[in-house]
Amino acid sequence: MNKAHPVFWRDERMPHVELRKISDARQVCYAAHSHAHWSVGAVTSGVSTFLYRDASHQISAGDLVMMNPYWVHACNPIANQPWAYLMLYVDAFWLSELRYQLGLLPSPEWQDIATAVIRQPSLYRQFCEMADCLLDEQGTMDHKQQVLTSYLTTLMTELAEEPPLTLTPTPELLDKVAKHLRQHCARDISLDDLSQQTGYSAGHLIRSFKQYYGLTPHAYLINQRIQLGQAALRQGQPIVEAALAAGFNDQPHFQRTFKRLVAATPHQYRAPLFKK
Repeated sequence: MNKAHPVFWRDERMPHVELRKISDARQVCYAAHSHAHWSVGAVTSGVSTFLYRDASHQISAGDLVMMNPYWVHACNPIANQPWAYLMLYVDAFWLSELRYQLGLLPSPEWQDIATAVIRQPSLYRQFCEMADCLLDEQGTMDHKQQVLTSYLTTLMTELAEEPPLTLTPTPELLDKVAKHLRQHCARDISLDDLSQQTGYSAGHLIRSFKQYYGLTPHAYLINQRIQLGQAALRQGQPIVEAALAAGFNDQPHFQRTFKRLVAATPHQYRAPLFKK
């Protein structure tokens, strides 16, 4: 197996989680993007730059990084220096329910986590052990679920001791635009249409939207289309059908955009290490 190619683990019996592993990420570059799930990753060797909203973090082996749903981020190599990582993607609704059951949230609704980087050897070691468990071909599904839940319980409890996150509320009109883009991303949506919805000029809408979401409305739309394509690929749809379902007119355009935002080809993503 080519070490530069990502490996994806997922199983239809645990649809709330997905694991990505790459052993040589020197050529793995992401464009700024976001996704609907919550993510936690471990740098297993080397160094890289983690861009998260308006902040830049230098991270290295032993560090854990976390990303809230819809927060724009990118993580890229430094001057071709070796680095490798593991990344866990967790369904935000499932994780919210877990946090609620643990008494860490007042209701089972998503609440953003303030922490971006953790440097704590015990949590790092446990993360790697959990990832090894998921990747173990001989492991039972019950055991994998127990190990995953145990780790996230420990991590969420630890994070709950951090100061709560305070953010400036997103203006209602911009929130409406974002929801419209998410709900109708497979359609052609023009900037003029969005301007009419908000009453903003095109230029003001672009600037205001990027200020709050980290992406222009068009980039946000394309990001949502790729997420739609990922969902289709997870269901086993052929790449050409996934491209059309996500609103792309042709497969090559879908493949190029997918590689730029996911840092993997649709074929690599569609063929996980295990899926039973």
